[in-house]
Formats: sequence, C-alpha cells, structure tokens
Amino acid sequence: MMPTVQVTPELVREHGLTQEEYGRILAILGRTPNLTELGMFSVMWSEHCSYKNSKPILKLLPTRGPNLLVRAGEENAGIVDIGDNLAICFKIESHNHPSAVEPFQGAATGVGGILRDIFTMGARPILLMDSLRFGDLDKPQTRRLFSGVVAGIAHYGNCIGVPTVGGEIYFNDSYEGNPLVNVMCLGIVHRDGIVKGKATGTGNPVYYVGAPTGRDGLGGAAFASRELTEESHEDRPAVQVGDPFKEKLLLEACLELIQTDSIVGMQDMGAAGLTCSTCETASRASSGIAIDLTKVPRRETGMNSYEVMLSESQERMLVIAKKGKERVVEEIFEKWDLHAVRIGEVTSGNLVRVTEEGKVIAEIPAKALADEGPVYVREECKPEYLASVQELDLSQIREPKDFNAVLKKLLDHPSIASKAWVWEQYDHMVRTDTVFYPGHDAALIRIKDTSKGIAVSTDGNSLYCYLDPFEGGKIAVAEAARNVVCTGAKPLAITNCLNFGNPMKPEIFWQFHQVVNGMTAACEAFETPVTGGNVSFYNESPVAAIYPTPVIGMVGLLEDITKRIPSFFVREGDLIFLVGETFNEIGASHYLAIEHGLEKGLPPRLDLNREIALQKFLLEAADRKLLVSAHDLSEGGFSVALAECCFSPEGGLGAVIDRFDLLPAGLRWDAVFFGESQSRVLISVKPDDQEQIICLAGNDRVSIYQVGKVGGDHLIMGDRVKIAVEQLAAIYQHAIPRRIGG
Repeated sequence: MMPTVQVTPELVREHGLTQEEYGRILAILGRTPNLTELGMFSVMWSEHCSYKNSKPILKLLPTRGPNLLVRAGEENAGIVDIGDNLAICFKIESHNHPSAVEPFQGAATGVGGILRDIFTMGARPILLMDSLRFGDLDKPQTRRLFSGVVAGIAHYGNCIGVPTVGGEIYFNDSYEGNPLVNVMCLGIVHRDGIVKGKATGTGNPVYYVGAPTGRDGLGGAAFASRELTEESHEDRPAVQVGDPFKEKLLLEACLELIQTDSIVGMQDMGAAGLTCSTCETASRASSGIAIDLTKVPRRETGMNSYEVMLSESQERMLVIAKKGKERVVEEIFEKWDLHAVRIGEVTSGNLVRVTEEGKVIAEIPAKALADEGPVYVREECKPEYLASVQELDLSQIREPKDFNAVLKKLLDHPSIASKAWVWEQYDHMVRTDTVFYPGHDAALIRIKDTSKGIAVSTDGNSLYCYLDPFEGGKIAVAEAARNVVCTGAKPLAITNCLNFGNPMKPEIFWQFHQVVNGMTAACEAFETPVTGGNVSFYNESPVAAIYPTPVIGMVGLLEDITKRIPSFFVREGDLIFLVGETFNEIGASHYLAIEHGLEKGLPPRLDLNREIALQKFLLEAADRKLLVSAHDLSEGGFSVALAECCFSPEGGLGAVIDRFDLLPAGLRWDAVFFGESQSRVLISVKPDDQEQIICLAGNDRVSIYQVGKVGGDHLIMGDRVKIAVEQLAAIYQHAIPRRIGG
C-alpha cells in the first residue's frame, strides 16, 4: 500500500509538472490526486511519453501511403505491406540518457525495448541496427561510454538471437558526456497476423506476462525528459536492467500465443510500465480497464503502489485475452517458464482503475493519461551563431600540398574509419538470412521462402543540421534512401529518431522545426512516408546542447534478391563511373573539419529532382543487371568513397582514376577529391555494358563520367594520389582499435 502523502507545489515540481498542468489534473479528476495518481500523470505527460512539445511539428511529416497497414501514432510501430501476404514492422527509438549514466545496461535495454515494440504486434524480429554518437574517442570518458554501449548492444542482441546487421557511428565534441544510442528493429508479420494494442471487449481478462516487477527503471520516462547534469549519475535507479534470455522466452511465448487466436490485444510495458500499458490499450479501444496490484508479480519486497505502477522493469507485457481462453494463455506461459497472472479485466466506461488490497489506489480517465496531455507551441527563433558559422571564404582555404596525407588522415578519423571493431562483436549472421554484412551502403536481409530482400540504412549528418537544419534534414532522408537504392532496393518508408537539446530554448526549437521541414520535403519527394519513431529532447550536457541529430531509418524492398548490388569493386578491368555532379562545395565537410579544423560553411545543396533522377537511374540499372557495384559518396567525398570501394572483405582491388578532364572546369581540386556534393554515386560496370549504362543515364537526364578502371594493388588518382591499397586498408581498419587499445 501507499502511505498518504500530501501533494504540495514542491512535490508537483519534483514530478516535472507545471502549476498549469497540475490545474488541468485537478479539473480532470475533480479532486486532488494522490501520490500514485500524480506519478501516473507525471510519466504520461512527460515529453518522452506525450510529445507535448513536438506534436504540432511532427504533424508536418507525411504519414500516409498506399502500402501502409499501420500508420505512425496508431500503434507501437508502423507496418508496411510488401506483398504475398507479408508485411514489415519496424521502428527506431532512443535510449540516450540511460546510456550516458550506465552505458552497458542503458544500451542493452534500449535493444530489449525496441524488440518488444515489434513482437508485441505479432512480428518476428529479423534484424537490429543502431545509430550511435559519441564525443572525442581520444578521451578516456568517451572510450568508456563507447565500449560500454557497444558491449551492451552486443550482449542483448547476441543472447536473444536477432542479428545486428549494421548502422552508423560518429564522433564529435558536441556529444561529450551525452552520447546518443538509437536502436532500430525490423520484423516480419503475415497481414492476417497483425496484433493491435487495444483493450477491447468488456469482461475480457487482462494478464500480466513475463518477468516480475522491481524498482529498476523507476521514473525512467521522466528522467529522459530533462537535461543531464553533474548529478545525473545519481539517477541510476532510472536505468533498467535487462535479461535477454528472459526476453527470448517472452518473444517465443507471445508469438506462440498469437497463433492460438486467444487474445484481442497486447502491449509492451515500456516507458511508464504498467501505467502506459493500461491507459494506452484502454484509450485506443475507448474502453476502461481495472487491475489489482496485489496480483502483480514482484521481485522486491516492500514495493508500494507508486513504485509498481511506474516501474520500467524489462521483459514484461500486458495481454488482453479473450474471455474463456484464460487457460490457453496460462499454459503457454507456464511452458516457457514465465509469469502469466490475471490482474484485471476490460471494463465499460473510460477509467483506468487501480486497486490494492481492496482499496482504490488510482482512478483516472484513460484518454486523459494517454492522449489528452498538454500540447505546446514553443517559442522559436533563428540562432545567432548561424550568421558567423555559415560564412566561408573559399579564397582563404588553402588547397593541400599533399593529397596522399589528407586521404590517410580522413581514413584514420573514427567517424570515417572502419567500424569492424564494433560489428565484429555483434552476431550479424544468426538466423542465416543476412546477405550484406556490415560495411555495405545498406544492410540486406533475405526473407525465407521468397525471392524478396529487405534493405535497411540509418543516416543523419548532425554537422549539416547544425549549419543548416533545413538542408540537413533533407539530406538525412536523401542519403538514407540513396544507400538503400545502391543495393538495388526501392525505398518504401522511414522511421526516425529526432535527437535535440532543450525544446524550451527558442534556438533549439527552431532547429527542430527546420529539420522536420527538411525531412518533410524529402519524404514527400521520394514518396517515403514516416511510419513512426520518437523524439529525444533535453540532450544537453553541462557544457552545451548536442548538434541537432535526426536519424533516419530507411527501409527498402528488393523483389529479386539475385539482383542485389554490392558496395565494393568485384573484378579487374571493370570501368569506374562517377554518377552525378560535383560542385565547389567543401563547407560542412569532414575534409574541412579534419584538415583545416573548421566546422563551418553551408553544407552541400540537395536538389531533390536531381536526387530522384539519380535513384531512378540506379534502380533501372540494377534491375537490368548493368551494375557490378555501387557506392554512395558521403563523408570524405570522392577519394574516401573510392578507397572504400577497394576494401572488399573478399580481397581488395586497386583503382586507377585518369579521366579528371571529363569533370566540369573551374573546380577546386580539394572539392573534387574531398567535397561532399550530394546525389553522387560511384559505380563499376563491365566494359561490354559501357554504352548501355551511358545511354540509360542520358535517358534519365543523369550526369555520368567514365573516370577510370578497377585493377592493380594501388589507388591512383591522377598525379595527386598514389598509395597501396593494403596501406590504406591498414589505416582504415586500425583507426578505432588503436584508439581504444583493442
């Protein structure tokens, strides 16, 4: 039971609620809430659960499409039809604050949570990806966070048996002390097997299934809705503790249960635990729900109602069973050695009613908690810093004397260098469906018993978004789509994780709004609707806010997996083509930051029509089997992309680039070699297919330049670069292990 505690203005503030919000609670209830009810409102009305500061902006994103079966905001994850009675269910979410405080468990439980979002809808998870951001890897604190996060992701994914097939990792001082851990999961479900998180059917029993409840994760949603401070290490109780072996049992039990036609709904106990799972399932069904906390399995003694309702202990689900099917539910979970306890039932009306030992602990309208929290239109203003950082006088930027040295320096930077040290800790081959291992432009997974493949990429350039949020938002979507297209797959839809600082600061909210505007423009152009995701605000260390970091998870469909395109050179003698236009764009580039120490200038401009034409050309060329390889040009530009094409795991091949004369006149050499102009791809083609590929590019109005050939054991670029591929590969592969001593 919960001792009587007087609700004071100070207690309201401690729960992250304003006096105006507390006034709304009084009006909703018509009385003063008790402590448990105050806690329930606190977590459900937090930014993490309610999106009270971001809802008006998120409505700008396109969320409709012909293949969408479950749209953004309707359920735990979005679902897209891929034909043949199959659909893909996917979502990306953040676990940033917990990972900053306790990197191993924070990252591990981030994986556990996103897995439950997928299998709660009836989909079997088939892949995981992650998008990570850290500070300077040469600093001990960053190495500790980095190693802990990677170990946590590897531990959970490897133990549960879902392959982690790729992702992205960047290092920048803006993430010092506030790393970003965004995890994506994708699952496969039959169209007729989709499960909704709704508490329908008055009298239907409500079951608590999975692991027992403890005090770990208490107040996690509220913890994620405020800035990190020097005292944030004291918030360790807000970091959950995961058990992947228990989650594996839960996954199999839930998927088996779904096959029995014994349930009407299922919901993960994620952020806010029992509070969110009860009120959300009831709200979606416009019903009520009554639970008895006395029956909730607990692993700690002396827990009160406040702790039980707000705990975010892992590996738990809420199941709404069909009346008369109780024994089916109980037998399945008994077989899997998991709790399955009937704790309540669906009721008429609209209330979440919580009792304990016969006494009413909480009684709140479900929609008031889940859907009717406050919504704010925050003040925004253009940051003053933009005027100075966007200025870049190219005449003051000297071109390198030694292009070999610059290329080596770029390949040695942790943001560009090989991430093999990371993905070699992940089991990316479990389930035997991984076709493209980490290192390709996008991950590629086959769907068993079909010819189909699913390509997935995560992308987002935070420096671009810091220097020009609108253009950065556009480019994040475009690059994710381009990476998927480079495998031969057609982009279908995106999920996104939007990581920003404190939304109460007008400059931060302006960044957020502009990034979403850019994303919206790109998604509409590519016809890739948003299926869901999350917003992570308050990513600020005691020093400053992170750079605005939208992470895009793009999913594409390859109907015939035999037409897949690798990212690496395959054969001596193949012709190398640069597809797309190069401009004098070195602003916001890795070259400018690493060689000149400048994070400034405008990022490259993205012409959406040019990007659409490029992607159309690549998909047509892939379908006609004209491409031997394809690789996107991004960080480090032409020279880095060319080097990466030479680093095939099957044995590297060199390249000779000797036709720079074909490129437009008036370009700076550092822009040619290291600039990051958009909508560009390196392809290799059989000599016999040269005329066809040039003709196809002409038909699609895409610029194409035959710049060299595959072959030899050196990377040669005119008279400016000549380095052995073996030497470059050693730099690329050892950059991260050298820094962390691994």
